[in-house]
Amino acid sequence: MEEIPNGCSIFNSGEGFSLILFIIIKGKNTVKKYLLILFILFGVTLFAQSEQKIGYVDSQIILAQLPEAIKAQSDLDAITNLWSNQLDSMTLSYQQLLTDYQKQTATMTDEQKLAKQQELIAMEQNILGFRNQKFGQPNGEIYVKQEEIFEPVKKRIYAGIETVAKTEGMQFVFDKSGDIILLYADAAYDVTFKVLDHLKRGK
Repeated sequence: MEEIPNGCSIFNSGEGFSLILFIIIKGKNTVKKYLLILFILFGVTLFAQSEQKIGYVDSQIILAQLPEAIKAQSDLDAITNLWSNQLDSMTLSYQQLLTDYQKQTATMTDEQKLAKQQELIAMEQNILGFRNQKFGQPNGEIYVKQEEIFEPVKKRIYAGIETVAKTEGMQFVFDKSGDIILLYADAAYDVTFKVLDHLKRGK
């Protein structure tokens, strides 16, 4: 949901791959990249040895159209906005106090200056602490909330993908929105809307 990066897939590379003719691996995790490549090469070898039916989905389309996912994103946005507004209020108060201090510093005693400086430092530390607590990567509360709110949605989507895959007789279903970029994929193997329809019908 950072402001949570809405463009990010909730499906990481460990949970979904893409059917491709040419591949590019995104992300900074080198170990993950090599594991992905090995998995793909292994899959291609199996595919060459025996006929396999492979499909793919675009999880971003599912997340954008599935009512539960839309509700989850709305709930997460509400929390993000609440904490962002609190942070803005704290920052505004700090800026106002700093402005007042700068205007009055010429008429203050040394003791008054020291007291005001200590107050400013305390406010600044509170702001930094709040920002890190709520939005700090990777353990900020907003990321915990994101996982908590989206976990039921993810499980339901995975179950829907599994059901459609079995119905279509597919051995593998990859995520087009994952760490692997689809440079080419035949739309005939795209089961995104079959999964979405299955989820919306609640079966």
